Amino acid sequence: MAPGRPADTHRRGAVVAALMLAMALAALDATIVSTAVPQIVGDLGGFSYFSWLFSGYLLAVTVTLPVYGKLSDTFGRKPVLVAGAAVFLLGSLLCAAAWNMGALIAFRIVQGLGGGALQGTVQTLAADLYPLEERPRIQSKLSTVWAVSAVAGPGIGGLLAAYAGWRWIFLVNLPIGAVALWLVVRHLREPRREFERRPRIDWAGALAVFACGGVLLTALVQGGVAWPWLSAPSLALFGTGLALAGAVVVIERRAAEPVIPGWVWRRRTIAAVNLALGALGLLMVAPSVFLPTYAQSVLGLAPVAAGFVLSVWTLTWPVSAALSQHVYRRIGFRNTAMLGIGTAALILFAFPFLPYPGSAWQPTLLMLLLGAALGLFQLPLIVGVQSTVGWAERGTTTASVLFCRQTGQTIGASVFGAVANGVLASRLGGAGDLDSVTRGLDSGAVPEATRRAIADAVHAVYIGAGCAAAVAFLVLLFLAPRRFPVLKEQ
Repeated sequence: MAPGRPADTHRRGAVVAALMLAMALAALDATIVSTAVPQIVGDLGGFSYFSWLFSGYLLAVTVTLPVYGKLSDTFGRKPVLVAGAAVFLLGSLLCAAAWNMGALIAFRIVQGLGGGALQGTVQTLAADLYPLEERPRIQSKLSTVWAVSAVAGPGIGGLLAAYAGWRWIFLVNLPIGAVALWLVVRHLREPRREFERRPRIDWAGALAVFACGGVLLTALVQGGVAWPWLSAPSLALFGTGLALAGAVVVIERRAAEPVIPGWVWRRRTIAAVNLALGALGLLMVAPSVFLPTYAQSVLGLAPVAAGFVLSVWTLTWPVSAALSQHVYRRIGFRNTAMLGIGTAALILFAFPFLPYPGSAWQPTLLMLLLGAALGLFQLPLIVGVQSTVGWAERGTTTASVLFCRQTGQTIGASVFGAVANGVLASRLGGAGDLDSVTRGLDSGAVPEATRRAIADAVHAVYIGAGCAAAVAFLVLLFLAPRRFPVLKEQ
């Protein structure tokens, strides 16, 4: 029995329930907050920098993932999960008490510091709890949590903001998190670890990773938004980030127990999965960010209907993920993932061929198919890569693939935002960006030519997303081994 796997079914079921609740906290966070932004800004002000409510949280989650992964391999999953949940709940309580936008952003970053532990450790524990043949069961449950959260989050956030006040979107985390913490503390049993010597924590490496990730991700998030890409602030941030990246390499090579060990990139399987899931994070930006704009401005749908067009992929994703085990047991992890991402590339490339203005069922059908394709892609890679390492390396491995996926999303938001704005400017003679034009659409003051320009901009983004899917396919084809080197269950 692998370390950390409970001995009886009842205890394991209680831990799985705790993991699902913890995952719900992280999954609901972005969607439930987004619908309450008007009420938050109306109460606290700070409209010019409210986007940091999301960027600050994302930065904190992303840069802490590698650190929590290493800590969970060193000290066990339980203390890391308990500490992360406690920090997340503390941040939630502080957010509910925020007195201005600056304080709320700072407390959102505190939330993110705990959210990194929730995301990484939950995924690692999911692999600890089940042997390989049963692992898709827990992973499909976690995928379902994400799907339900994506659909229910905006509605819950809107109801709480309208009838209870926006502060309740943070206070509602407290009872959910308290139950999850109680279940983990009571039911998760990990064997006592015997160390030949006292564990050495790579504090210098952790600080360097945090600083490097924070600077580079800030440059990506704010570039082209708060300042031009080639401006002094942007160049300074990228230069500083590259210098810190060099410092990370030097520190980690000298560290006895590095936060990001070199084997994460020297092993073909892990390196290939890291790059492939980084491409997944990048391509997910196209539908997540740009499809609602397309549905409202080009198809003329109301916001709720536009949200439905996007949310349908969360229906097929977990179903496909749950069924993927029947495929990868026959043809292997790599070939199953290639089948999924190859299909996703074709779907993304098909989007620009939709008729203008078209009907809502057409992009809805494509999103249903895209969710099914990506479920066939992501889950086999996560299950497969976790099965190639032992317990002592699983936390670091899981954190590395999640870190790459999160980083891909950040890069995708920046790159595709620049692509969309560039196409829009060329179609409209250099007038405005996507955000300003879509705000004008709400007033009905924008001509038909602008709607066509928006359609062209979104089409260009989908072509870029299709290229990212093609890159992931090629990475798996040429870098990943034909058969993942799966370890025997201990």
